[in-house]
Amino acid sequence: MASATVPPPLRDTANPAPPRAANSVRRTMSIDVTWPDGIQGGRLFVGRCRDYRTPADGGAGTVLDQAEFHANLAEDKTITAISATPAPPKLESLVGVRGGNHLRLFIKETMPELISEGAPIYLPLDDISGTSLVSAFAWSQWHGGWNESMIANLKPGELEKLMADRVNVCWGLQAGNSGITGTANRGDIAQADAGDVRNPADPEGWHELFEVDGPGFRRARRIEVQRDDEAGLIRIDAAFQDSAKRRGDDGSVGRGAIHEYNLRATADLATGKLLTLEPEARILPFGECPGAIHNTQRLVGRTLGEIREAVLEQLRGPQGCTHLNDALRALAEVPKLAGYLA
Repeated sequence: MASATVPPPLRDTANPAPPRAANSVRRTMSIDVTWPDGIQGGRLFVGRCRDYRTPADGGAGTVLDQAEFHANLAEDKTITAISATPAPPKLESLVGVRGGNHLRLFIKETMPELISEGAPIYLPLDDISGTSLVSAFAWSQWHGGWNESMIANLKPGELEKLMADRVNVCWGLQAGNSGITGTANRGDIAQADAGDVRNPADPEGWHELFEVDGPGFRRARRIEVQRDDEAGLIRIDAAFQDSAKRRGDDGSVGRGAIHEYNLRATADLATGKLLTLEPEARILPFGECPGAIHNTQRLVGRTLGEIREAVLEQLRGPQGCTHLNDALRALAEVPKLAGYLA
């Protein structure tokens, strides 16, 4: 149990997504990770992204663009096969590359047009890195005692090395924090109800999600953009969630979340300069984690086009939260979405 000075972790989802705003463009993205051959086999990643425009009357809208990929990853996160619709040139060059920051750099170097064009396929491809690191926790939600079994199978000293390697990788895992010292209850870090990103009152608000039986991890994003020409603003409402299917002792299946943020922001319509930024932590594993929000104000004044680089400059390591950084980096997609409304 965390010490009295550490607040309890946040466990309150904002789902379902709000109904689509009138005269807006919404990009939804998901990556679903499954294990078709069981825990000893590789992982299947299915990434989907869709841009949807809602008219001024707020009714049914139009799909502007969409993309999907299927990728197989080995246990060491190496991509062994990948296909996409539509398939960008050089997609096959990703085979043999491991998930992680190197993959993001590789995509940037080999397929820069995906970034410059704001192509929908880029966002889920970029998210292979983050999901390959965190998705394995889905097994702890599917099999009781999975964490204990994993720890028991580690070699002597391996657990201590794993913990030492995590120190200062992010704000929440700074030296002395509850997630490092062991005072946090690791057994409940994914016990928050994830809800459902889909709103039954707005069936067009999300693309069709990939669903299969068995354990599964999902990263879901929503970025909604409106133009306020009178005020000269772009208004942004975004959300980010990592979740996994959770099987109860009675065989029932729900979904638990481990990370969830909402973001509201405004940017100058003419220059793309970020004017306001309001991150909201909804679900996080440790009580110290929400403190990373304060440093995000360093990004105000930067343009949306440079936001990916600015996040790496200003919020690296213990200055930021890995998952909040991922949510912030996706604001680089906003200029493409606002362009639909021009």
